[in-house]
Amino acid sequence: MTKQKALFWEKENNAVRCELCPHHCLIREGQAGLCRVRVNIDGELFSTVYGIPSALQVDPIEKKPLYHFLPGTRTFSIGTQGCNLFCIFCQNWHLSAETGHHTTRFEPEDIVNKARESACRSIAFTYNEPLVFSEYALDIQEHAEKAGIPCVFITNGYASETARKEVLSRMQAVNIDLKAFTDEVYKTYTGGSLQPVLDTIEYCANRGIHTEITTLIIPGVNDSEATIEKECEWIIKHCGKDVPLHISAFHPDYKMKDHPMTSRRPSAAQKQRQKNADYGMSTWGIIRGLTITPIAAAAVKRSLTVIPILSGYIKTINTKYPLSGAFHEIQPIP
Repeated sequence: MTKQKALFWEKENNAVRCELCPHHCLIREGQAGLCRVRVNIDGELFSTVYGIPSALQVDPIEKKPLYHFLPGTRTFSIGTQGCNLFCIFCQNWHLSAETGHHTTRFEPEDIVNKARESACRSIAFTYNEPLVFSEYALDIQEHAEKAGIPCVFITNGYASETARKEVLSRMQAVNIDLKAFTDEVYKTYTGGSLQPVLDTIEYCANRGIHTEITTLIIPGVNDSEATIEKECEWIIKHCGKDVPLHISAFHPDYKMKDHPMTSRRPSAAQKQRQKNADYGMSTWGIIRGLTITPIAAAAVKRSLTVIPILSGYIKTINTKYPLSGAFHEIQPIP
């Protein structure tokens, strides 16, 4: 097992207390935290994924999704394994939830060199939750900064105050998954809670880090009009009107394979187009029939930028950097 001494922990009796995220795991000798990749070895906390990426890929920056940070450029994407949430609808569960690691090692400077060789304008920590490989990400960021390459963080936002200040503050851009706007949904479907995510969003937006937000719309779970209106109102109040909200479509996966996907009914799409017209936003279309009626209605009334995304497809709305078409699947390292 490859290991690297972890950051953000302290000794507590005969165990170690991890301070990376709100779980604050108390980890005894030989055990791992809830993320599965931070392990107590001889009374010290180690990362078991440092230098061992499970996925490397060159992506359009819009795929992250980041639409207003270096638009039209490519980003060098890197992910490992592990996550500090347990979303039963996870779309990248093979990285976040499966055990076992690849053995090909890439030092931080190797990642930066590959980004330069690929003509990428940025490096993205993505696919699984990058907080769990913070040590690796921070070392990559240090080398990238010297090379003039900004780093971006695609995160669930479930971070401790310490991690926000020490990790997220060094990123030039973030996209934060706001999985729902109720604590009940967070506890039932992710094993986390809402408030720490809101704190992370507010921290990043108000610190001047380029911030975009994504909400995956799951039918019958987080798609009520009242809930989404509250989400939009909160974003406006705490982050301002310039923070984009990306709306993505759910497809059955992981432990929710029997759940219906986000509706694409033509009749609903027609109703949405009419609502857009009513609000003077006729150019805000629906991508491939994705129904986003309550989201667009709530957000348009409040002048919030809403960008609908259908899983596997992406298209910009009201921007001079259009991009559309099917994207390649994540290619794991052989």
